[in-house]
Amino acid sequence: MFLDLLFAPVLAPITGMNWIAGKILEQAEPQLNEKDNLKKQLLSLQLAFDMGDLPEAEFEQQEEELLLAIQAMDDAERAEAQEVEAQDVEAQ
Repeated sequence: MFLDLLFAPVLAPITGMNWIAGKILEQAEPQLNEKDNLKKQLLSLQLAFDMGDLPEAEFEQQEEELLLAIQAMDDAERAEAQEVEAQDVEAQ
């Protein structure tokens, strides 16, 4: 306990950064998994179309929906990153 108090000024920023990195990872993992699932759906959709199991009109509609969902996730990630960056600049 005494050593913890002695080294706190040195270790506290490192511990804090590890905690922040863990929280960011917790937030990012579900989004990455969701994005991967959308990409897998897009791939299976393409495969179904290529095999002739899906009409072209239906393929195009579903493809557009999936691509828009992926694009929305990318836009949200960029906006969140810009917001965090702006907060970091303000904090300094």
